[in-house]
Amino acid sequence: MEFSGAVLAGGLSKRFGRDKARFVWRGKALMAHVLGGLAEASERFIVAGRDYSEFGVPVYPDVIPGGDSLSGIHSALHHARYDWVAVAACDLPNLSADYWRFLIEHASSSSAVVALGPSGWIEPLAALYHKSLEPLAELQLRDEDYYLRRFVDLAEAEIIPWEELRARFGEDLFLNANRVEDLAGSAGDEPAG
Repeated sequence: MEFSGAVLAGGLSKRFGRDKARFVWRGKALMAHVLGGLAEASERFIVAGRDYSEFGVPVYPDVIPGGDSLSGIHSALHHARYDWVAVAACDLPNLSADYWRFLIEHASSSSAVVALGPSGWIEPLAALYHKSLEPLAELQLRDEDYYLRRFVDLAEAEIIPWEELRARFGEDLFLNANRVEDLAGSAGDEPAG
């Protein structure tokens, strides 16, 4: 199945202390890890308010800014050329091509496929969305309702249980680099560029 791959890099990296998308981990920038996981996408692009042209894919700003991650999801749906859009945060470096294939296998009966993480919370920035959800995201943004759980619920997403994901992809699937310490023990801690 053809699909678009969008990496969201709209945060300010306040807790991280520097631009986390460019942070080098295991030999390459976090952004490069996430884009690599989306290598099988028919198109790849970044949604961000700053220039990431060094990663060799188009970079688009938010269409409706100010709505946090929901603005990023909306913009990904807006700019995507294909019906299905894999949306990944730039600080989730362990989302492999196998992970995205697995989500795509579940994409037939709903308009979104969203995983549960180890804490029991949804992972809306490691999810697959159908382009038909763009009006729903826009409506929520216009209403200044930025709650991602509501968006996922209204989308009637198929939720993939953590136990199933952990068995297949391991404990570190949703390693989230909010702080440099989250990547402790890894090689490299220099900003790329």
